[in-house]
Amino acid sequence: MQDFDIHNSQIELAIVLKLQQIQREELPNLTYKNIEDVLYQYKWVHHPPRSLHDAVNDILSLTADKIVRYLSKMAIIEGYNKNLSDYTDLIGGKSHE
Repeated sequence: MQDFDIHNSQIELAIVLKLQQIQREELPNLTYKNIEDVLYQYKWVHHPPRSLHDAVNDILSLTADKIVRYLSKMAIIEGYNKNLSDYTDLIGGKSHE
């Protein structure tokens, strides 16, 4: 059985529709990339959908809470992997490069 191609316009449309819903109802600053990251790097990384139906169900079942939890976790991991010097532009001071 051939895997379903999750990189197609029907998937993109479903993501855009979900994005607009969540932006309207809960998270106005959410981006397409945020939802895409949740799907491709978390939800589908080990279990890609087998059909368009499964993919759309996954997209439509996303909640703002699930998205925020994932993005928060990724921000913590990213912050852990950086040095304090990576934040000099935010906290002021001179860079010692």
